[in-house]
This record gives sequence, C-alpha cells and structure tokens, in this order.
Amino acid sequence: RRASLGITTLLLFPISLLRSFALPLEWLDKRHQGDKKKNDEDDIGKARFSFSDLRLATKQLTCNSKTCSSRSSLSCRRRSHVILASSSVSASGGGGGGGELELNAVSVVFLAGGVGKRMGAKLPKQYIKLGGKEIALYSFEVFAGMSHVREIIVVCEEEYESVFKSVGVEKTLKFARPGKERQDSCFNGFQEADQSSSLVAIHDSARPLLRAEDAVACFEDAIKYGAAVLGVPVKSTIKEVDGNQLVVRTPDRATLWEVQTPQVIKPELLRKGFEKVKAENLEVTDDVSIIEQLGEPVRITTGDYYNIKLTTPEDLQLAESVLTEE
Repeated sequence: RRASLGITTLLLFPISLLRSFALPLEWLDKRHQGDKKKNDEDDIGKARFSFSDLRLATKQLTCNSKTCSSRSSLSCRRRSHVILASSSVSASGGGGGGGELELNAVSVVFLAGGVGKRMGAKLPKQYIKLGGKEIALYSFEVFAGMSHVREIIVVCEEEYESVFKSVGVEKTLKFARPGKERQDSCFNGFQEADQSSSLVAIHDSARPLLRAEDAVACFEDAIKYGAAVLGVPVKSTIKEVDGNQLVVRTPDRATLWEVQTPQVIKPELLRKGFEKVKAENLEVTDDVSIIEQLGEPVRITTGDYYNIKLTTPEDLQLAESVLTEE
C-alpha cells in the first residue's frame, strides 16, 4: 500500500505543479493580450496622427510643435507679440491705456463684398456653400454668439443681404456697401459702427474657421494696446527679391508673422488712421497697417493655423475636412 501511495504521489506531483503555475500563466497571457491590444491602438492612433499631419503639412498648416495632433493644440501657445518683435510697449503705453474688456462693447465690421477671382467660381467665394451653409456664415455665427459683440456691420452687395438676415441673430445687424479697395470697404463699414463701442473688429468672411476664444484673446490685447491682430509665426524661410527675382536678403524668420483676421482697433485710433490715409492718399493692404502709419503699436495675438483665408479650390477641400472632423 505504501509503495502504491508513493507511486501515486509521484504521478500527481507534476500535475499539481502545473496547476500551481496555471493562474500566473493565465494572468500573463491576459496581460500580454491587453498590452498587445493597447499597442495596436497606439499604432492606429499614430497612423491617424501621421495621416493628419501629412495632410496639413501639404498645406503648410501644421503646428511648429510635433506633438500637436488636434486643432485645439495648434493654439497651445496663448501668447502675444508686437509686430516684428521690435517694441516692448507696456500694457498702458502707446494708443492703449489698459482697461477691461466689457460685454456688448465690440462692433464687428464683417467684410463680405469680395469677388474671389482666384477661386474660379460663379459666385463670390464667401457665398459658396460648404457643408450645406455659405462660407461667410460660419464666422458670422461665431461673432453672433459672442457676448462681447454689440453689433455686426456686414459689408456686402445688396443682393446678398438676405444670406445674413436669414440667420436671425439677436445682435444689431447693419449693412454697408463695398468700396473700390479693401480700405474703402473697411471705412464704409466703420462709418456705420456705434460710436460708443470700445473696439472695432474687422474680419474677412472668407475665414470660416475662426474660433471664438481666439477672437476674445485678440479683443483683450486690443483693449490693452489700442490695436491687435490674430497671427501665426511663419514656418517657411522667406526670401526678399528684386524685380528680376534675384534674392536681395533673407529676413530672420523668428521676426516674421503671418497676420489673419479679426484685426481689432480702438475706434479713436482707427478714425485718426483713416484721416491720415485719406489726407496722404496712402494705400494699405490690411487694417492694422492704418495704425502703423500713425506710429502706434500693434499687438499680434497668437492665433490658429487653421484660420486660413479660403482663396483656391484646394483651400475649400481643407476647410471641409476640418469642419467634418469637428
């Protein structure tokens, strides 16, 4: 009997030993499967990031930071800079004077009178439908939903007024007619603005991807400095050339910013700027250039690389892709 018991014990010992390892082995297998699944998910995420990054890179719209993979992170650096980083004006200096951004204090001059020749469409580009809605209405509705905005003055031809009236905004809605040049359209819109507004914000209707938080940041800088404009650092090397396309010099890229809209200015400064432009018959390519002519500081508020002006059919494809993702 003792011999039989010894033999049975010897036979059962390996089975018992295997059972003792069964739980750890099962746990390790599950952990391995979990890690594999997580790694697979990470790989998928990296693939999606790479595809998005590649698509944006082809349009030169990627963020300087390689870690940025979403629209919100493209504006991760919420800071402001003076044009060409050449001035260190204090918050109370120049045409500013500090103060707090109040609600219901901004008049928006909404430029929607361009013809969009480079788009090659029958309609002006801002009235082309994107995602079932006119391009102009995307940023128009952003301003319409902002508590800081008092009124919106749309600068457009009479035949397009109905596009904006159809939205049914609660803000005061006014209209002005386009001028020969951009500065003329801005002036016409400014003439309709409420004289008691603290700021005038001028915006291109062909920039549908504006974010409300970026506009507010620009408003705040304009209150402090007198004038501010959304912008982003340039990513490509810029060359200055002569009439024969021979390179004259290469500006320091660290001092160069691509400006966007809105461009936000205190009314009294804008009024003085227009007086100077008209008196000296000056031509300016953007709104804050009017303030530069006065020698007053203009603050650049860090914006979003997605806030592009739609100019070509390729831009439409990019904007539609962004709007779809959101």
